[in-house]
Amino acid sequence: MPAYSYTAINQDGAKKKGILSAESEREARKLVKDLKLTPLKVSESKDLGKALKIKDKDIVIMTRQLATLLEASTPIVEALNITANQLQNKNLVYILYSLKEDIVQGKRLGSSMKKFPGVFSDTYISMVTAGDSSGNLDIVFNKLADYLEESASIKQKVISALTYPLILIGFSIVVIISLLAFVLPQVVGQFIKAGAELPFITKFLIGISNNIIPILIVIVISIGIIFYFYKNYVSKIENKIIFDRKLLNTPLLGNFILNSELERFSSTMELLLASGTNLDVALEECSKIFNNKFLSKIILNAKNDVVEGKDFIVSLKNEGVFPDIFIQLVSSGYRSGNLVKMFNKVSHFLKSEIENKRAIFLSLLEPIVIIFMGGFIMLIVLAILIPIMQMNTLAI
Repeated sequence: MPAYSYTAINQDGAKKKGILSAESEREARKLVKDLKLTPLKVSESKDLGKALKIKDKDIVIMTRQLATLLEASTPIVEALNITANQLQNKNLVYILYSLKEDIVQGKRLGSSMKKFPGVFSDTYISMVTAGDSSGNLDIVFNKLADYLEESASIKQKVISALTYPLILIGFSIVVIISLLAFVLPQVVGQFIKAGAELPFITKFLIGISNNIIPILIVIVISIGIIFYFYKNYVSKIENKIIFDRKLLNTPLLGNFILNSELERFSSTMELLLASGTNLDVALEECSKIFNNKFLSKIILNAKNDVVEGKDFIVSLKNEGVFPDIFIQLVSSGYRSGNLVKMFNKVSHFLKSEIENKRAIFLSLLEPIVIIFMGGFIMLIVLAILIPIMQMNTLAI
């Protein structure tokens, strides 16, 4: 069934937007009215699959509910229908009904999910496809739910940990700008009237104070120009690969990025291989999850080695990018035929490394912000106190 997006007014006069599935625009308008809404605009959404965006939290809830129902031997069509009836997100409800209709028509669940690239990632679709082919959809959805819940939990922890430092940074910037723009000029103005010679630090900060708005405009424009040239440069995949390779060589930051990328790669490889996906297919799918295109290229080359019957560990080792423990564990798992277990070990090891580094960074961020704020305020105080001390000396 086609999808229709609508804009309508409820009984309180408030605008409502949503998406529903209907045979025609006329039926779509009728369905909107059945929701006790007055339709203002109803139009067919041809590129709905790309346009739809669903919150990670809703995807996690949907995946967990499907996993529970499938584990109870509920048929997939019925599981999709029951889950759709329990969800509050209208867009996700439409997606589940669309998936159900495709399955009734004989399509595979994974193939049907490809219509919604903005909702289901390549990894999600690959795992569902593998589980569907092997008859292990219940296991796959359980693993997916665990994986998504853990990812959401980590993201929430990071956001919570960054909230206070970010508030502190914002407040510090407001305080410093306020002191420069309003307090310093008023105080120093009195010294100028008294004919006192201002020291360099005071003149410097007064110069900043008098030009604070142009300075901020220049900073914003400069950032915009740099961002524009960056986006233009990395729009070519060859340049993006070069840039990402150099990024991995950046002290401290490069190592953190590498560990983060490899942790996500390892946990996804574990999920795909455990769900019955072939090694070459798993490598190809996992190459898509990298934000770093240089690493993505390496994994694609490793996938080609697997297809050609070569030892893909050799090409990974020759790149000289991956940590020794990663190469050692993956090599051991490949030769012993126990890659799933080894990718699990790699994932847990890297996760621990990332958590430790993240904790150290966050613990240092707060005092660094306080030192920066205190240092700048100290300069402003000195810019005021030094002229006062000079006037007192002259008076004596």
